[in-house]
Amino acid sequence: MTIHSDFKSFLINLQIKEAGQISSRYGSITRRLNMHFRDTESRTSHSLQVGSYGRYTGIDGISDLDMLYIMPSTSWDLYKNDQSGLLDACKEQIRKTYPSTEIKKDRNVVVVRFAKFLIEVVPVFEQVGKKYKYPDTYKDGSWKICDPNAEMKAFKDKNSERNNNLRALARMVRAWRNRNNIEMSGFLIDTLCYRFITDNEGFDKSSYGKYDILVRDFFEFLSNEPVQSFYFAPGSNSKVKVKKNFQSNAETAKEACDNAISTRQEQKESMCTLHYRSVFGNKFPNAITVTKTTTEEFIQDKYTLNLKHRISLDCEIKNDSMTRFLSRLLNAKQKISQERQLKFIANNIDIIGEFKVEWKILNQGKFAEDNHKTRGEILDDDGSKTRNERSKFNGEHLVECYAIQNDVVVAREIIEVPIA
Repeated sequence: MTIHSDFKSFLINLQIKEAGQISSRYGSITRRLNMHFRDTESRTSHSLQVGSYGRYTGIDGISDLDMLYIMPSTSWDLYKNDQSGLLDACKEQIRKTYPSTEIKKDRNVVVVRFAKFLIEVVPVFEQVGKKYKYPDTYKDGSWKICDPNAEMKAFKDKNSERNNNLRALARMVRAWRNRNNIEMSGFLIDTLCYRFITDNEGFDKSSYGKYDILVRDFFEFLSNEPVQSFYFAPGSNSKVKVKKNFQSNAETAKEACDNAISTRQEQKESMCTLHYRSVFGNKFPNAITVTKTTTEEFIQDKYTLNLKHRISLDCEIKNDSMTRFLSRLLNAKQKISQERQLKFIANNIDIIGEFKVEWKILNQGKFAEDNHKTRGEILDDDGSKTRNERSKFNGEHLVECYAIQNDVVVAREIIEVPIA
């Protein structure tokens, strides 16, 4: 195998396998909070995916996810002196959707612990400049400021400038951290990768075929960093704490990467694999491993996101005798039978002026994966703001709809499609 194929397969192996379930959980929590605080059922409006998942640097096995729920400004007077009460209100609403799930309040977040991951929900009030006030229940309570939009924009812009190599590097460094039990937060990893990529324009036109040099040089950079207690985050300049010195571990990784490069030049493929696996773990492919590919596309790779409008999504389910609506089945916790005609309908749209609609159909479950039918491509609408499909096989499928105006995604909605 070549350097190009090895690192391409490596990054495919790092893709989050629970992405559909994660998006579904985000959507369900958002919907419940919207129902209570705004009397709407949108699964995407007024919430923000932040942290590594929001920066698109998370990898398979991600366990901690972060979500901001943007409170209506009309609620400020009710909660401005009751930070704990705000968290309690959010906790009790989420419990209505997940009554058997462990949900607890922890200082400034509501922790929702699912089987494979947890989501920390932070209710916030929007401030000027897209910053947010979030509650801190410590002692008598207070409000603090965060600026995740600036952080995500800085990271996204730098990634675009550097040929998408910033996100790729951050994902690979996470694999190194996980393999070697290194105490580094995801935010610290992203901050350090940002600093390295900013000062190394030589990788601007590089791709998988140069990633052996990219990771080697990054670990060299990391090993030479001065010992310090924090860094400043890109975009917001907030402090990112260093839990434990990482320089020695980085030096070891750099040496292993040097050994991998030299053994590949000597055509000792198995030894090259062993060196890389000592750094990155078993997600790095064997010399004889053939990894499966994915067809899923992501809307943020095509457009800028500014979700300021509303769109709803439902589905007509037809057989020979009757028509039912998916929203009613979901509320009753029922599933769709196979071989039903499905018509997905985008409605309740509050966008003024012309816009277009695009769709994503993501199939999940063993049959879809084993038969290469996961789909996930971004699809054009025919102008009707509807999408016709058919329920063919079991799985917890997802359909997502996007409204795009002037090359900006201004509204997005997702719906679960459970087929029995």
